[in-house]
Amino acid sequence: MDVNHLVQTVAIYAIPVLFAITLHEAAHGYVARHFGDMTAHAQGRISLNPLRHIEWVGTLIVPLAILYFSDWRFVFGWAKPVPVNYSALREPRRSSMGLVAAAGPAANLAMLALWALALRLLGVQSPLGAMAEAGVIANLVIMVFNLLPILPLDGGRILASLLPRRPAAHYARLEQWSGHLLTAIVLFAVFDGMANDGKLMARSFAPLGNLASLLVRTILYG
Repeated sequence: MDVNHLVQTVAIYAIPVLFAITLHEAAHGYVARHFGDMTAHAQGRISLNPLRHIEWVGTLIVPLAILYFSDWRFVFGWAKPVPVNYSALREPRRSSMGLVAAAGPAANLAMLALWALALRLLGVQSPLGAMAEAGVIANLVIMVFNLLPILPLDGGRILASLLPRRPAAHYARLEQWSGHLLTAIVLFAVFDGMANDGKLMARSFAPLGNLASLLVRTILYG
């Protein structure tokens, strides 16, 4: 990828990604407050200010480093997680935990719908239309990734809230290993980019890319 194309891509995706991350995290805090946990509210995390949710290493440094070492074929990062004190949630506590976890992906789904409407109205040729397309793709990717049933991702929290208590307790113990799994994925992406031109990662994420392309085509021409 040439530098001009990279700069153009970053410029188009910057605002949609910041909105996707910010509203995702703020939604967790808002729903947690609704169910009785004031932790995020007390720390000022129920905010539309992206700076309150950016984790400088995970949101900027690590993604840029992975982009570079994977030959611009793969990116991975994270925002600053919204603190939730699950013991402060109202009963039924496990249901409240599931709704708090679901709030983030639900926010991404709502933003995806709004960006889709803008894309339908503007088309993809204008700069705003290209930004709307980026908003659709970014929110789809963030929503799908966070719904993976791996703790501490939102999908893992939702699954834990739905399981019976004993299986949920066993499942929760797996969280200590999930960080190693995500680290392994990142390291593999870097190695694949350096040694194999990123082909294996591209093949692994092809179904999600195909889904995004199908969704964009459906919005534009369906």
